Amino acid sequence: MKTFSLSPKKSRSLNDLLRAELPRLLGTAVSNSKLRRLIVAGSVSVDGRQVRIPSFTVHFGSSVTVLVDEEKLFFEKQPDDIAFELTEKDILFEDESIIVVNKPAHFPTEAGMVASRDNLHAAVVRFLFARQKIEHPNAKNPPYVGIMHRLDRDTSGVILFTKTRSVNAACHDMFAHHTARKVYEAIVCVQNSERTQFPVGASFTVDFPLGRISPKGQAAKWGRVSEKNGGLPSRTEFTVLKEIAPNRLLVECRPLTGRTHQIRVHLASKQLPILGDTLYGALPYERIMLHAKSLTFPHPVTAKKICVESEFVFPRS
Repeated sequence: MKTFSLSPKKSRSLNDLLRAELPRLLGTAVSNSKLRRLIVAGSVSVDGRQVRIPSFTVHFGSSVTVLVDEEKLFFEKQPDDIAFELTEKDILFEDESIIVVNKPAHFPTEAGMVASRDNLHAAVVRFLFARQKIEHPNAKNPPYVGIMHRLDRDTSGVILFTKTRSVNAACHDMFAHHTARKVYEAIVCVQNSERTQFPVGASFTVDFPLGRISPKGQAAKWGRVSEKNGGLPSRTEFTVLKEIAPNRLLVECRPLTGRTHQIRVHLASKQLPILGDTLYGALPYERIMLHAKSLTFPHPVTAKKICVESEFVFPRS
């Protein structure tokens, strides 16, 4: 356990003060989430009083004390990610403005708290940089790649990145305003007692306010939460495509809003949890069997309608 004393030179939030000073004192980078966790855990005092609010204003001349257990602060469970390098066959669409790739399962979309953990964004940058150096061997700076939306680590399929900042606003708007339409496929578990309710070809919609239902500090879990208690509108349309095995259905999922765990929660609410999604009551499997099947969107420059698809590869028996 180490104790650090800080004295701010100007008024600023506690979170900003630690972001500016603690990495220097520890001699290593510290993520924003870890800094906030440190504060909320009660490891920071201002003028002798414990403060757990990251936005708390610390004034010039105040005395700030930080207790840091480095072993706990920097410990991270190492996920069982795959090793992955992007190749030409993984590119589903590309032009000067955007690149759409086929994301593998067991691989995060972007960097997390563990600096050494690989991710798809970094893989796209590496791929584009290597290709750039073929034409420009002396190139020093990796190309820009912008993250516009995300897929969970275990979710495979279509994901779009920008290649120039000039199209970021247009791409952001098409996801925010849902002019970019996503279609997913999921393999769900169905009990014999529920089977007749979901014949092949059946369509249904799930629509209720969604919010976090798990306590902070535990695995994040979402569910039905009233709007007055912070729940946000969520709506998904579903169609049963086919039965792929006894008590296994392939379901098309068309989210009309973009809430955390939305498809997973909506299917579980109909007693159709996604295979592998043990958090929401399904049987364990090698991964959560959810796949981003297609993305349809107006091109950010030409406004031409683009539809990109990726095949869901799954066991047939």
